[in-house]
Amino acid sequence: MLSVLQKTGRAGFSVLQHVLGRVFPVAGNPLNHLGALTIFFCWIVLVSGIWLFMFFRTSVSGAFESVEYLTHEQWYLGGIMRSLHRYASDALIITLLLHILKEFSFDNYRAKRWFSWVSGIPLVWIIFPLGITGYWLVWDELAQYVALTSAELLDRIPIFTGSMAANFLTDTGLSDRFFTLMAFLHLVGLPIFLVFGIWLHLFRLSRPSINPPRRLMAGCLLAMLVAAAIFPAHSQGKADLAFMPETIQFDWFYLHAFPLVERFSPGLTWLLLVIITALLVVAPWLPPMRRALPAKVDLDNCNGCQRCADDCPYSAIEMRPRSDGKSYAREAVVDPDLCVSCGICVGACPTASPFRTRSELIPGIDLPALSAAELRESIVNTRLADDSANPRILVFSCKGNPVAGRLRQAGEAVVEVVCMGQIPPSYFDFALSRGIADGIALTACTDGDCRFRFGTDWTEQRIARTRDPHLRKRVDGSHIEMLWQSNRIARQNPATLIERFRRSIVSGSKPGDVT
Repeated sequence: MLSVLQKTGRAGFSVLQHVLGRVFPVAGNPLNHLGALTIFFCWIVLVSGIWLFMFFRTSVSGAFESVEYLTHEQWYLGGIMRSLHRYASDALIITLLLHILKEFSFDNYRAKRWFSWVSGIPLVWIIFPLGITGYWLVWDELAQYVALTSAELLDRIPIFTGSMAANFLTDTGLSDRFFTLMAFLHLVGLPIFLVFGIWLHLFRLSRPSINPPRRLMAGCLLAMLVAAAIFPAHSQGKADLAFMPETIQFDWFYLHAFPLVERFSPGLTWLLLVIITALLVVAPWLPPMRRALPAKVDLDNCNGCQRCADDCPYSAIEMRPRSDGKSYAREAVVDPDLCVSCGICVGACPTASPFRTRSELIPGIDLPALSAAELRESIVNTRLADDSANPRILVFSCKGNPVAGRLRQAGEAVVEVVCMGQIPPSYFDFALSRGIADGIALTACTDGDCRFRFGTDWTEQRIARTRDPHLRKRVDGSHIEMLWQSNRIARQNPATLIERFRRSIVSGSKPGDVT
C-alpha cells in the first residue's frame, strides 16, 4: 500500500515537473524549492502583517472598521498589503502541503531523515492556528463563524474550565482584551514558536536552502501583487453575535477541518486530527526499513583534507584531531546517526582515483554499498559497441532514475550509482582516456532536483573545474553531457538526446549546443 501511494505521488510530481518545466528553467522550477518558497511566503506574510497591524484597532468595535479603512480608504497600499497578506498565506499552505507530499512520495522522510520529518509536524500545528487567528482579527461574518467553531473545539480540551463558546453568544460576553490577546498570539506568540521550529527543522542540514532563486521570488511576489490589484481581498459583513450568518464565503486553505465539527462533533474532529498527527509522527518507522551502511573512513588513506566534510549535505562528517599518530593534523569521522549513505563524500575524496594501480583502490572514505573499487570495476566491465563511426556513450545514472531504464531498453550502457555526486571526476577521465567510452552522459534525479540535495550541484561545479576535486584540464568537456541542465529531458525521449549527443561529439559542438 505504501509503495503504491509513493509511486502514484512520484508519477504526479513527474507530470507537474514536466508541465512547469515548459515555463521555468531547471534551477527555477518551483517544485525544486518548495521548502524555501514556504519560508519566503512566511516573510511576505510577516512584512505585510506588520503594516496592517500599524492601523489595526484591537477592540470589538474598532477591529472591523480598521480593516475596512485599510481595504477601501487606503486601498493604494493598505488594501494591497491586505490582499498580499491573504494570497501569501494561501500560497504558503499550497507549498507546505506539496513539500510534505513530495518528501513522502520520494521516501525522503525515513531512516536518518526522520528528524527533519518529525520536527516539521509541529510547524503545521503552528501555521494553521496562525491563519485561523488571522481570520478572527478581521471580525466579519466569516470571523464570527471561525471564532465560534474554534471555541467549540477548544471547549473539548479538558484543560479549559469554562466555556469559550459562551463568549461569542452575546456582544456583552466579548471584551476588547480578547482582541488584544488574539493580536498578541497572531503577531508575537505563535510567530516566535514558528521561527524556532523552522530553525529546529533545518539545523541538522548542511547549507540549508532557505531562499529560493531571486527570479523565482520576484516572479511570485509580482504575481501576488497583480492578483492583489485585480482581485483584492474584501471582508464579509460585520460580525453580529445576535445573528448567525446564513451563508459565508468559505476559505478551504486553513478551515478544511471546520465543516467536520458541524457534520460530526468537536470530539470526533479532535480524534481524527490526533490520529492523522500520530500517523505522521510514526510514519518514518512504518514499516521498518533496512538501513544502508554509513560511509566508512580508512585512516591509512585519509589525509585530513576536509573535502568530504565540506561536501556532506547532512553534516554527518566531522574533522577531529588525528588519532593514529600520522603527520596529518586531522581525520574525518562519520556520525552514523546522520549519514544517509549517499556517497557524495566519496566523490569529494581526492584519493578515490580509479587510476591507482600500485595499491588497492581504497580511498580515505568509501561507501560499503558501492565502493570506489566496485564502481571502477563496473566501468571496466561495461561492454560498448565498437563502432568508429558511432561514438560510444557511457551513461551514469542515479539509482532508481526511470530514465536509466528507458535508456537500457534503447540499448545504451548504464552504470548506476547511489547519487551523481558519488562519482569523482577522475572516473569520467578514466572512462574517456582508457578508451572505454567516447562520451559520458549523466542523468540524475528528475530535472536535477537531487534527492540528496547537492549531488548535481557538486557534479556541475567539479566538471566546470570550480570545485575540488575538479575535472582535469586534459579532459574535453564537450564529451561530457549533463542531461539535467535543460528541460529537454522533460519533453523528449532520452534515447533521442543521446543520439544528438553523439552527433555533437562528431561535430565538435560544446555541451549545451545539443537541442
